[in-house]
Amino acid sequence: MPLTEPYDDHLPPEDQAAVARDTGEVGGPAAADAADTAAGGATGPSADAPADGGSPEPEPVLPEPVRQRIVTLTAAVLPGLPADEVPVPLRRVAKFAPNRRARLGAPAIATQLTADPLFRQRVSARVLADAGDLGAAVVEGTAPAAADPVEVAALAYLARPTGWRELIEASGAAVRAEADSAVVAELVREAEQRATRAEHDRAVARVEAEKLRDELARVREELGQQREEARQLARTLRETQARERRANELLATERGRAGRAAADADAELRRARARLAEAEAAAGAARTSAKEARSVDDARLWLLLETIGQAAVGLRRELALDPVDALPADFVADAFADQPGAATGAATRARDTDDPARLDQLLALPRAHLVVDGYNVTKRGFGEMSLEQQRKRLISGLGGIAAQTGDEVTVVFDGAERIPGLPPTPRGVRVLFSRKGETADELIRRLVRAEPPGRPVVVISSDREVADGVRRHGAYPLGADSLLRRLARS
Repeated sequence: MPLTEPYDDHLPPEDQAAVARDTGEVGGPAAADAADTAAGGATGPSADAPADGGSPEPEPVLPEPVRQRIVTLTAAVLPGLPADEVPVPLRRVAKFAPNRRARLGAPAIATQLTADPLFRQRVSARVLADAGDLGAAVVEGTAPAAADPVEVAALAYLARPTGWRELIEASGAAVRAEADSAVVAELVREAEQRATRAEHDRAVARVEAEKLRDELARVREELGQQREEARQLARTLRETQARERRANELLATERGRAGRAAADADAELRRARARLAEAEAAAGAARTSAKEARSVDDARLWLLLETIGQAAVGLRRELALDPVDALPADFVADAFADQPGAATGAATRARDTDDPARLDQLLALPRAHLVVDGYNVTKRGFGEMSLEQQRKRLISGLGGIAAQTGDEVTVVFDGAERIPGLPPTPRGVRVLFSRKGETADELIRRLVRAEPPGRPVVVISSDREVADGVRRHGAYPLGADSLLRRLARS
């Protein structure tokens, strides 16, 4: 709206004077009316008018919630104002959608409210009318106790009754108090959450402790049984030794009597030797029984391990653990190759040897993971071929093993980039190439470390450093010859 239009008598005196100066009508009747009002007219003195007649006080610093509420109230009434009463900078803002008007037009609205008192007074009239009883209370300079302090401060800023600065300051204090209360509440909530987590951890720890105590009691019981068996074996051995000593003593006695007669001496000697043979047979029988006892111990140990395996299966069924979509090696493979692999396999503990029978035993275990040092195997088995032919032959052979056993198979080659000429990867085989600056040995160790403890991982490499490294992480190293013989047999 042009600033040269007539003033509204409800404007504070300093705003009427500011409008008069802006419109160039300082000497007109409106300026005289503003001066009369400033001197103590019907509306009373303004809260911004200084007592000594100097320049008006500067605009107060508004709390951010109050400023946003003032902009929101002004944006809400903009479309309801006549077009000629809307300042030129805000006419385009008035056409915005309601949810964009306050957000995009906030700087222009704040500038016009500060610089155009007449516009602010017109906005104030509409906002106070919409506010109802709360607006009337703010105009009278009071703030109901139950009213929102931000709303009261926004209405006070627009209406500017007596004491409006105090209302804004009180609102700022209330907003800060609410912010402090929110911070305290958040701290209390975080403390309660930490306490809840700590209680949960203690409960889990108690459950684990109970399990460990049960396991310890079972182990102690088995240890007692083993000790009792050892005591029985020791007692049997002592009895056998005593019998042997008695036999030796009897033999010495019989030899001492050999002087009586040659025939009697020879007969007694034969009898003594016979007794000695019986004693030795008894000792051999005792040793055989001890060996059988050790075999019984081995059978009991095997039964214990089998029981633990069945218990693990039952626990997985009880916990209803679903099969996972990604295996640990897949997370390592994502950083090294474009083609992921997904297969499952099995293996148990074996010594590092080139015997293919041991490789078969490992691959027969549930959920084994076979990791192959690619070039270490190909250069040992068919190094006369080109590298491309070596890779093709090894990958196709590993595809047959994966199809037969259902195991997870990963083959690792040295190379900073994926080498062209690779054959289509068989189902169940993952092909990885080491990054630039990293060897295949390091990538193999990374794959082994990614597996969970207890899962059988078989690493095929004749490199002693690789074998020692993966063995420290619980894997089973086998020589390249064991795989080559297995491939030749297939």
